Amino acid sequence: MPWTISSSLDEFRARAGEFLAAHPARNTVLLTITDRLATSGPHYYGDGVPVFGWWRAEPEGPVGGAFVHTPPFTPRLGLMPESAAAELATELATDPAGGRETGPAAAPAGPAAITGAGGGAAATLAFGAAWAGATGTTSTVRTNERLYRLGELTDPPRPPSGRSRLAAADDRELLIRWFAEFAEEVDIRIPNLATAVDDRTAAGQLHLWEDDGRPVAVAGASAVIAGMSRIGPVYTPADARGRGYASGVTAAASAAALALGAAEVLLYTDLANPTSNSIYQQIGYRPVEDCVELAFGD
Repeated sequence: MPWTISSSLDEFRARAGEFLAAHPARNTVLLTITDRLATSGPHYYGDGVPVFGWWRAEPEGPVGGAFVHTPPFTPRLGLMPESAAAELATELATDPAGGRETGPAAAPAGPAAITGAGGGAAATLAFGAAWAGATGTTSTVRTNERLYRLGELTDPPRPPSGRSRLAAADDRELLIRWFAEFAEEVDIRIPNLATAVDDRTAAGQLHLWEDDGRPVAVAGASAVIAGMSRIGPVYTPADARGRGYASGVTAAASAAALALGAAEVLLYTDLANPTSNSIYQQIGYRPVEDCVELAFGD
């Protein structure tokens, strides 16, 4: 069988690392998750045991697909064929270890712990359909997203007043509040929120837009991994919207990522938000693929 399931991050990176790095856009989330686990430990995202998997069309062939599951979050699918995604769902639903678990003795989470999945639309929808068929549950689309890649960075068509600057330690309480507001607004969970703010501030990854000396927007740019940096979160509080601040701070964060050597600068948008999809294209972002977040139910 082509899927190998492991609870060893080191083994996953040894087996699938070259594949992840060869397709950094389509594997962007897997790259950042595994980098965070390597630097912050296996329980950064929660108490559950992280699970990793890689797929080969032939037993001795090259890796052609990968996924990561960090409970309590849902599995994240990287680049893979739809057929491989369907096989993965069936294996996880019927035998979480796939009969071939390697690494530490702790077993991967069982089907009850898998409440959804996310990734490229075609593969994730195939995973959801196979999961529903194997478990008798339902699979519904929770969020439709689009992954963008920066082409040529251009200035916003209507540059906002103000300027960008790096976030500093004095901005901590503001950033924690903004991150929490962002997470609530888009209905996501940010693990270790305060720690994430502290770490990203110290690493120079958070960019603020100031107008008249007052912070009005924030954009993050992740560390460069395999030549890739991802922008996010991008947040403007409600009382400061409609003035171009998000465009300005995203352009500033994108320029910073390029300056650090990123060959590919990426970001996700919610397709239900036409404003964000428009403004990012205006500064040079181009679509890569559509993605979905699925929820599994009774």
